[in-house]
Amino acid sequence: MERREENFENGGDSTSVPVSRGALEMESDSREMINGKGDHHRRRTRGDHHDHDHDHEDDDVTSVERIFESKEVPSWQNQLTFRAFGVSLILGILFSFIVMKLNLTTGIIPSLNVSAGLLGFFFVKTWSKFLEKSGMLKQPFTRQENTVIQTCVVATSGIAFSGGFGSYLFGMSEVIAKQTTESNSAQNTKNPSLGWMIGFLFVVSFLGLFSVVPLRKIMVIDFKLIYPSGTATAHLINSFHTPQGAKLAKKQVKALGKFFSFSFLWGFFQWFFTAEDDCGFVNFPTFGLKAYQNKFYFDFSATYVGVGMICPYIINISLLVGGILSWGIMWPLINNRKGDWYSADLSSNSLHGLQGYRVFIAIAMILGDGLYNFLKVLNRTIFGLLHQLRNKDVLPVADQPYAAKQTVSYDDEKRTQLFLKDQIPTWFAVLGYITIAIVSMITLPHIFHQLKWYYVLVIYIFAPVLAFCNAYGCGLTDWSLASTYGKLAIFTIGAWAGASHGGVLAGLAACGVMMNIVSTASDLMQDFKTGYMTLASPRSMFVSQVIGTAMGCVISPCVFWLFYKAFDDLGMPGSQYPAPYALVYRNMSILGVEGFSSLPKNCLTLCYVFFAGAILINAVRDSVGKKYSRFIPLPMAMAIPFYLGVYFVIDMCVGSLILFVWEKINKAKADAFAPAVASGLICGDGIWTLPSSILALAGVKPPICMKFLSRGVNTKVDAFLKGS
Repeated sequence: MERREENFENGGDSTSVPVSRGALEMESDSREMINGKGDHHRRRTRGDHHDHDHDHEDDDVTSVERIFESKEVPSWQNQLTFRAFGVSLILGILFSFIVMKLNLTTGIIPSLNVSAGLLGFFFVKTWSKFLEKSGMLKQPFTRQENTVIQTCVVATSGIAFSGGFGSYLFGMSEVIAKQTTESNSAQNTKNPSLGWMIGFLFVVSFLGLFSVVPLRKIMVIDFKLIYPSGTATAHLINSFHTPQGAKLAKKQVKALGKFFSFSFLWGFFQWFFTAEDDCGFVNFPTFGLKAYQNKFYFDFSATYVGVGMICPYIINISLLVGGILSWGIMWPLINNRKGDWYSADLSSNSLHGLQGYRVFIAIAMILGDGLYNFLKVLNRTIFGLLHQLRNKDVLPVADQPYAAKQTVSYDDEKRTQLFLKDQIPTWFAVLGYITIAIVSMITLPHIFHQLKWYYVLVIYIFAPVLAFCNAYGCGLTDWSLASTYGKLAIFTIGAWAGASHGGVLAGLAACGVMMNIVSTASDLMQDFKTGYMTLASPRSMFVSQVIGTAMGCVISPCVFWLFYKAFDDLGMPGSQYPAPYALVYRNMSILGVEGFSSLPKNCLTLCYVFFAGAILINAVRDSVGKKYSRFIPLPMAMAIPFYLGVYFVIDMCVGSLILFVWEKINKAKADAFAPAVASGLICGDGIWTLPSSILALAGVKPPICMKFLSRGVNTKVDAFLKGS
């Protein structure tokens, strides 16, 4: 849920829930809610205690830049330091593990911007103090360098989401193809391999950066787009570098470290009880064995308790409503139709049986929600753009002189002056785009022979327009619709290629190309906004994004490869890492190529109902206003447990309950420390996957299996053991 769409930052079809980058990024189709990836990443986070609804908070009375007036702004070259990229590399690896684990479990990705900003500040500040005491400090730590670190880290870990390791890319594999009965021939499958994954990401991940560079002035200065996530991140970084903010940041980092340690050790403790499948605390039948069979239980995941603390309450309530509707009502009723609606002989994971209803009804809701929000954001984008052009007489080119037609504040004046100082030449952006496009058209057909060069050409012709629409819409609403554009590519390119020419795999590959372009475009514009408000140079922002993206293109495939080799059941339903959206994306591609012939009885009718229902619920939410819409669930969030179950939703609701009680007891402290506590829970449990993967690769198995049996079964087991 990226990263808001997808990220519920920006996403693969995973939900990304941002903390600093506000988006509920449902990469799954995500709805990026301000930070996650998110959504997603990539709406404003509850932990950010500043109001960012507009950009004019700085009049001369509350001027931010007057606070920093005595501090010299370093040149763009001096903003790019070795220590910044050293810290970015460490944090990028850490966050890539976290995002990858979330990708491969439920697909809900919280925004990690607050964590990146906090930890980046802490590491470099500690480093600087050490060097200062030893007399070796050559350059003080500035907010511009802090912005470079945050940008680089988010760009690095963002590839773990937009790279499709939990969605379109893994959906190409035989593991996922075997879970379908259609289009699983050799020409429609491609197993992961470190070489082609790294090559693919290097080819497709940079194009979006060049596509919107010429528009940076028009978006940030002339149109004054809000970019809520970028603005929130800038306020956070600015506050760190004031004396009071630095003191608070130190306390926040301490809280993050404390809960990081607890979460890591809790993950280590749980490992001892997982010797076999279905063992351990993750299978604790909290509400009884019958509820457990219907996926209702608390699985003691520190990660999703933390995610629940970050997500807005309405997201967690929406997930719970969707879980109760599906696993509590619909699936038991449909299961009673076994032998009538579908064959009673089918396995529980067959898409011609109950699993088909779970997957395709979830897809229908995701597509309905995605279509509605795509049209809504597109409508706002078009009308907003027309209004801007008509009233300001501005054309979308970067090299026009800045002419203030109205009185501007001291902050805006200084920020504009520095933002326009280090220009990135338009010819450089155009040349870079054309060069990468040519390389892509030559390279991609060699990686995916089903993806012809002219398919890639058509995508790249339309991509700049779609990247602009996504970046502009994200500036207005903080919603990145990257996964929606990716699904558009799935259906159009897949249908164009056709079933007999590998259309399923061509559609998935095209999804990756499109999604990476529009996702990185909106991310870069968010970073330009952050840089504008922290006086970081556009050049340093661009270079940091490029370096972070390059690191992500290597780190993320390596992290995924570790998971792929360490866990034999990766991608299988019911496993520790089921990668749910990989199957969802593959089935979307099959639908685009082959139609609805494979659906079980009455499934198509139910899909139509839930597709229309998702649109209707969104329309009602928008029509009743903010006062009442906060009580109406989000269809995108409701769809996630349809396929996965409710166990992670219980965890998230526990996180929401903790935050709710904390806010009632001490709201100021909750606002200040909840994001740090949540980030610590997520980071500790997430980084435990590294040693657990290494143990799995080494063949080291846990010593104990903790299982839960009914009284009757336990009596039979005891009798059997005594008899033997």
